Amino acid sequence: MLMSGFFFKGSSAAKIDEKGRFVLPQDMRYGLVEDGKCEFVLGLGLGGCLAIYRKSVIDKIVEKFQKMQHVAQYQKFFTLFFSTLHSTECDKVGRVMIPANLRSAIGLGKELVVAGVMDKIELWPKEVYDRNLRELIEGKELNGAIESAFALLNEVSSQPSSSTPAAPAAPQNPLYFESIPVKV
Repeated sequence: MLMSGFFFKGSSAAKIDEKGRFVLPQDMRYGLVEDGKCEFVLGLGLGGCLAIYRKSVIDKIVEKFQKMQHVAQYQKFFTLFFSTLHSTECDKVGRVMIPANLRSAIGLGKELVVAGVMDKIELWPKEVYDRNLRELIEGKELNGAIESAFALLNEVSSQPSSSTPAAPAAPQNPLYFESIPVKV
Protein backbone atom coordinates (compact mmCIF):
# COMPACT_ATOMS: atom_id res chain seq x y z
CA MET A 1 0.00 0.00 0.00
CA LEU A 2 1.33 3.44 -0.89
CA MET A 3 1.87 6.08 1.74
CA SER A 4 -0.38 9.10 1.48
CA GLY A 5 1.19 11.95 -0.45
CA PHE A 6 3.45 9.75 -2.60
CA PHE A 7 4.15 10.90 -6.14
CA PHE A 8 6.62 9.91 -8.85
CA LYS A 9 9.40 12.40 -9.47
CA GLY A 10 12.88 12.67 -10.94
CA SER A 11 14.31 11.35 -14.16
CA SER A 12 17.13 9.15 -15.34
CA ALA A 13 18.47 7.81 -18.61
CA ALA A 14 18.34 4.09 -19.32
CA LYS A 15 19.57 1.78 -22.07
CA ILE A 16 17.27 -0.60 -23.88
CA ASP A 17 18.73 -4.07 -24.43
CA GLU A 18 18.32 -6.24 -27.53
CA LYS A 19 15.17 -7.82 -26.05
CA GLY A 20 13.47 -4.44 -25.54
CA ARG A 21 14.05 -4.25 -21.77
CA PHE A 22 15.31 -1.46 -19.54
CA VAL A 23 16.00 -1.21 -15.81
CA LEU A 24 13.38 0.79 -13.94
CA PRO A 25 14.96 2.88 -11.15
CA GLN A 26 14.51 1.28 -7.75
CA ASP A 27 12.69 4.21 -6.12
CA MET A 28 10.13 4.15 -8.95
CA ARG A 29 9.68 0.38 -8.58
CA TYR A 30 8.88 0.90 -4.90
CA GLY A 31 6.25 3.47 -5.88
CA LEU A 32 4.48 0.91 -8.05
CA VAL A 33 4.03 -1.62 -5.25
CA GLU A 34 0.40 -2.15 -4.30
CA ASP A 35 -0.91 -4.96 -2.11
CA GLY A 36 2.65 -6.29 -1.79
CA LYS A 37 3.13 -6.73 -5.54
CA CYS A 38 4.98 -4.66 -8.13
CA GLU A 39 2.56 -5.12 -11.01
CA PHE A 40 1.59 -2.25 -13.28
CA VAL A 41 0.23 -1.27 -16.68
CA LEU A 42 2.30 0.06 -19.57
CA GLY A 43 0.70 1.93 -22.46
CA LEU A 44 0.58 5.08 -24.54
CA GLY A 45 0.95 8.38 -22.71
CA LEU A 46 0.34 11.96 -23.73
CA GLY A 47 2.57 13.90 -26.09
CA GLY A 48 4.51 11.05 -27.66
CA CYS A 49 5.67 9.01 -24.66
CA LEU A 50 4.77 5.73 -23.03
CA ALA A 51 3.37 5.67 -19.51
CA ILE A 52 3.56 3.24 -16.63
CA TYR A 53 0.44 3.40 -14.47
CA ARG A 54 -0.23 1.77 -11.12
CA LYS A 55 -3.07 -0.72 -11.34
CA SER A 56 -5.18 1.48 -9.03
CA VAL A 57 -4.71 4.46 -11.38
CA ILE A 58 -5.80 2.39 -14.40
CA ASP A 59 -8.86 1.27 -12.41
CA LYS A 60 -9.82 4.95 -11.91
CA ILE A 61 -9.22 5.73 -15.59
CA VAL A 62 -11.40 2.81 -16.66
CA GLU A 63 -14.15 3.86 -14.27
CA LYS A 64 -14.21 7.39 -15.74
CA PHE A 65 -13.94 6.25 -19.37
CA GLN A 66 -16.70 3.64 -19.04
CA LYS A 67 -19.16 6.48 -18.64
CA MET A 68 -18.16 7.74 -22.10
CA GLN A 69 -17.56 4.46 -23.91
CA HIS A 70 -20.47 4.94 -26.30
CA VAL A 71 -19.63 8.53 -27.30
CA ALA A 72 -18.57 8.41 -30.94
CA GLN A 73 -15.92 11.15 -30.71
CA TYR A 74 -13.88 9.04 -28.26
CA GLN A 75 -14.05 5.66 -30.02
CA LYS A 76 -10.77 5.93 -31.92
CA PHE A 77 -8.97 7.13 -28.80
CA PHE A 78 -10.44 4.34 -26.64
CA THR A 79 -9.47 1.71 -29.21
CA LEU A 80 -5.89 2.95 -29.48
CA PHE A 81 -5.43 3.58 -25.76
CA PHE A 82 -6.88 0.34 -24.42
CA SER A 83 -5.46 -1.88 -27.17
CA THR A 84 -1.95 -0.71 -26.29
CA LEU A 85 -2.19 -1.33 -22.53
CA HIS A 86 -0.04 -4.19 -21.26
CA SER A 87 -0.17 -5.52 -17.71
CA THR A 88 3.37 -6.35 -16.67
CA GLU A 89 5.92 -6.39 -13.86
CA CYS A 90 9.67 -6.10 -13.33
CA ASP A 91 11.90 -9.15 -13.47
CA LYS A 92 14.24 -10.05 -10.57
CA VAL A 93 16.77 -7.32 -11.50
CA GLY A 94 14.17 -4.60 -12.13
CA ARG A 95 13.94 -4.84 -15.92
CA VAL A 96 10.73 -3.98 -17.74
CA MET A 97 9.97 -5.36 -21.20
CA ILE A 98 8.54 -2.82 -23.65
CA PRO A 99 6.54 -4.56 -26.39
CA ALA A 100 7.82 -3.94 -29.94
CA ASN A 101 4.59 -2.22 -31.03
CA LEU A 102 4.93 0.38 -28.28
CA ARG A 103 8.64 0.94 -28.97
CA SER A 104 7.78 1.49 -32.61
CA ALA A 105 4.79 3.75 -31.86
CA ILE A 106 6.97 6.39 -30.16
CA GLY A 107 10.17 5.82 -32.14
CA LEU A 108 12.12 4.41 -29.22
CA GLY A 109 15.72 3.59 -30.03
CA LYS A 110 18.50 2.36 -27.73
CA GLU A 111 18.10 5.02 -25.01
CA LEU A 112 15.15 6.37 -23.09
CA VAL A 113 14.48 8.76 -20.25
CA VAL A 114 12.40 7.50 -17.35
CA ALA A 115 10.55 10.47 -15.84
CA GLY A 116 8.40 10.42 -12.71
CA VAL A 117 5.32 12.59 -13.27
CA MET A 118 2.95 12.61 -10.30
CA ASP A 119 0.78 9.47 -10.60
CA LYS A 120 2.61 7.87 -13.52
CA ILE A 121 6.06 7.20 -14.94
CA GLU A 122 6.71 8.45 -18.47
CA LEU A 123 9.12 6.78 -20.89
CA TRP A 124 10.52 9.09 -23.57
CA PRO A 125 12.95 8.56 -26.43
CA LYS A 126 16.06 10.27 -25.00
CA GLU A 127 16.45 12.66 -27.94
CA VAL A 128 12.80 13.79 -27.68
CA TYR A 129 13.02 14.34 -23.91
CA ASP A 130 16.31 16.23 -24.25
CA ARG A 131 14.87 18.43 -27.02
CA ASN A 132 11.69 19.19 -25.03
CA LEU A 133 13.73 20.04 -21.93
CA ARG A 134 16.09 22.26 -23.91
CA GLU A 135 13.18 24.13 -25.54
CA LEU A 136 11.52 24.61 -22.17
CA ILE A 137 14.68 25.90 -20.51
CA GLU A 138 15.51 28.19 -23.43
CA GLY A 139 12.27 29.99 -22.66
CA LYS A 140 10.20 29.07 -25.69
CA GLU A 141 7.47 27.82 -23.35
CA LEU A 142 8.87 28.20 -19.85
CA ASN A 143 7.32 31.45 -18.63
CA GLY A 144 3.79 30.61 -19.74
CA ALA A 145 4.04 27.04 -18.45
CA ILE A 146 5.27 28.15 -15.03
CA GLU A 147 2.59 30.83 -14.75
CA SER A 148 -0.20 28.45 -15.72
CA ALA A 149 1.02 25.67 -13.43
CA PHE A 150 1.35 27.88 -10.37
CA ALA A 151 -2.02 29.48 -11.11
CA LEU A 152 -3.48 26.00 -10.75
CA LEU A 153 -2.07 25.78 -7.22
CA ASN A 154 -3.93 28.93 -6.24
CA GLU A 155 -7.18 27.61 -7.68
CA VAL A 156 -6.89 24.16 -6.13
CA SER A 157 -6.14 25.51 -2.65
CA SER A 158 -8.95 28.07 -2.57
CA GLN A 159 -12.62 27.27 -2.25
CA PRO A 160 -14.71 28.58 -5.15
CA SER A 161 -16.93 31.44 -4.13
CA SER A 162 -20.46 32.01 -5.34
CA SER A 163 -19.20 34.93 -7.44
CA THR A 164 -16.61 32.77 -9.24
CA PRO A 165 -18.02 31.45 -12.50
CA ALA A 166 -17.78 27.70 -12.95
CA ALA A 167 -15.16 26.54 -15.41
CA PRO A 168 -16.50 24.83 -18.50
CA ALA A 169 -16.04 21.08 -18.67
CA ALA A 170 -13.32 19.75 -20.97
CA PRO A 171 -15.22 17.18 -23.04
CA GLN A 172 -12.84 17.29 -26.01
CA ASN A 173 -10.10 15.47 -24.13
CA PRO A 174 -11.22 12.32 -22.31
CA LEU A 175 -8.03 12.37 -20.23
CA TYR A 176 -9.38 15.33 -18.25
CA PHE A 177 -10.98 13.92 -15.13
CA GLU A 178 -12.23 17.21 -13.76
CA SER A 179 -11.95 20.79 -14.80
CA ILE A 180 -9.88 23.17 -12.70
CA PRO A 181 -10.59 26.85 -13.32
CA VAL A 182 -7.55 29.00 -14.08
CA LYS A 183 -7.55 32.76 -13.66
CA VAL A 184 -5.76 34.62 -16.41
